[in-house]
Amino acid sequence: MTPPARTTTTDDATADDLTTMRQEAQSALVALVGREDAILREDQWTAIQALVADRRRALVVQRTGWGKSAVYFVATTLLRARGAGPTVIVSPLLALMRNQVESAQRAGIRAETINSANVTEWADVHDRIADGAVDVLLVSPERLNNPGFRDEVLPRLAADAGLVVIDEAHCISDWGHDFRPDYRRIRTLLDDLPPGIPVLATTATANARVTADVAEQLAGTTVQTASGAPGGVLVLRGGLDRESLHLAVNRLPDTASQLAWLAHRLPQIDGSGIVYCLTVAAAQQVTEHLRSVGLEVRAYTGQTDTAEREQSEQDLLANRVKALVATSALGMGFDKGDLAFVVHLGAPASPIAYYQQVGRAGRATARAEVTLLPGREDRAIWDYFASLSFPAEDDVRRTLDALGEAGMLSTAALETRVDLRRNRLELMLKVLDVDGAVRRVRGGWESTGRRWDYDTARYERVAATRRAEQQAMVDYVGLDSCRMAYLRAALDDPELKPGWRCGRCDICGDVARDSGPDDAEVAAARERLALPGVEVEPRRQWPSGMDRLGVALSGRIAVDERAETGRSVARLDALGWGGLLRDLFGATTGTSARVPEDGLPVALRQPVVDVLGAWPREPAPAGVVYVESQSHPGLVRHLAEGVARQLAIPVVGTVRPARGSEPGRHDVNSAQRLAGVVRRLELTLSEAAAAGLPGRAVLLVDDRIDSGWTITVAARLLRLAGASAVHPFVLGVG
Repeated sequence: MTPPARTTTTDDATADDLTTMRQEAQSALVALVGREDAILREDQWTAIQALVADRRRALVVQRTGWGKSAVYFVATTLLRARGAGPTVIVSPLLALMRNQVESAQRAGIRAETINSANVTEWADVHDRIADGAVDVLLVSPERLNNPGFRDEVLPRLAADAGLVVIDEAHCISDWGHDFRPDYRRIRTLLDDLPPGIPVLATTATANARVTADVAEQLAGTTVQTASGAPGGVLVLRGGLDRESLHLAVNRLPDTASQLAWLAHRLPQIDGSGIVYCLTVAAAQQVTEHLRSVGLEVRAYTGQTDTAEREQSEQDLLANRVKALVATSALGMGFDKGDLAFVVHLGAPASPIAYYQQVGRAGRATARAEVTLLPGREDRAIWDYFASLSFPAEDDVRRTLDALGEAGMLSTAALETRVDLRRNRLELMLKVLDVDGAVRRVRGGWESTGRRWDYDTARYERVAATRRAEQQAMVDYVGLDSCRMAYLRAALDDPELKPGWRCGRCDICGDVARDSGPDDAEVAAARERLALPGVEVEPRRQWPSGMDRLGVALSGRIAVDERAETGRSVARLDALGWGGLLRDLFGATTGTSARVPEDGLPVALRQPVVDVLGAWPREPAPAGVVYVESQSHPGLVRHLAEGVARQLAIPVVGTVRPARGSEPGRHDVNSAQRLAGVVRRLELTLSEAAAAGLPGRAVLLVDDRIDSGWTITVAARLLRLAGASAVHPFVLGVG
């Protein structure tokens, strides 16, 4: 790549130089947004001038829709024209990356990404960077500690970068509502930058404490600007009012009433939107209910495959769906200017997080409806997620001791030595890595041998802050004053005036009160909630990059090769039967030692019967096919035989691993996982069953659905063999 050329600074740039630069910036903005009437805001120009002319570090805290991404894309255009290297953007979510790449390409900016979803493309991206054919590289914070990327790619990028951008910079701060350990590595990246490389941090959701914390980390220890330029971090904060947002809270007595309200109200709103839920299980439940009443909606969670997410995003952008029913996985960066509504079923744990999510709505419309439906279980859910925070000191010490004794252990191996579930263990390891106590290496983790102290005081301060934020959200629900004023105050809006009222919320009087669902609608929702089992939506999209792995699958999954909507007894993360299923599959220990090879546990037999009885299967299956399990074959075989007896149909075949094949790996991305499943599975039917299959439906039985690729590929094999429909049935999902 071309090294950065010397750029004029404010100290030696003439007024004409800056005038010319601003004209260039204005032209770049018009190309970026595709509108001749687009005009740079004064604060946008201030930030661009600081980055391009002064090579400073800047923090921009502005509301969603203000144009923060325009600052770094316009700055990139100007810096590249002056011989600078590519811009490196650290971006937390794939949805955000996809929006940013599309925006850049509209302006003729060559943008690439390196993330977990495009592993097969990394080598080509690295080559294009080396050839100078990349203007912007977007990387996820997790990539910063991928051993190969950290040790081989990152040093070159840091040396040659023309601009470094940290998007959603509140994630850096312990006090931010969405703190992420991987973001703390950015401090090291910034300290390693050569003098004169400008840095921009952006966020829409930072109160005064978070702003000060991020600015302090942004300043680093080795900040040097171009000769003669002013030093320090430039902080630009703007007002947070969003005139299009009409806020309301609707307190309903129970989940059935909430579901009935959604089914009643959403069809009355012109346009599409987002329904946010606090958990994956709730998102699935809401999706099932809304689809049952004829609304076209999709679930969008952290467990949704990347290709499915991309397709769902495109469907929402094109208004092909009424809503995405989402967790916070859709929280940052998704850009649909005409989003007509955001509804929360369950309150987020802080007003700051709530403001960040509702900010998706009404960015390019005069009005957007924002409604919160608080739930009775909100506090319990907040407490659960708080329990996943940094583990107790004894757990940390056991982990460090295990690594010290073994030298290097994989996460799976550590699970057998430390009594922590996978998500808590991984979070702890990331924090220890950032703190320098452990190091991620190829194949696992190793101890660095450095002294490490458990910072009890810091963890207690953060926990106390979280509790205060939760109480603030409770107070928001019970407000008798302006809701937008409350949110602006929670984010320390510098432009909020005493006594200001929005005039638009349910308290200020500009939110229409509809009659809501009638008793029959609520009763119907309650009846549906009582139905046993969980719907299992079929996959609709193959991952990208399969051709690079030698598998000829791409795009949408053909309808005549796809499974029907299936059923599971429960989700593994749910209450009730979910707990028994977690024990059954050894979720606590990461093993399957508790699975009884003599068959299905007695306690699960009646729930299986209940789910089968309540599940309308059209067309009715004529036979059962089950997926042979390499980890616990007796369980799946016994389940399939019991289901066949209950439905009075025969077991007609299996989908089994090819002879000599190894069990599939779970520590790879979706495309690699699918490739392994495609190569491993084969359909086995007797001659009579194969001859009788065409035109008949099949019930496909497996123990659980994790990635969903086993069921997807098995269903495809059956459809290609002539089955008219394939109905998946499993014990657990997740």
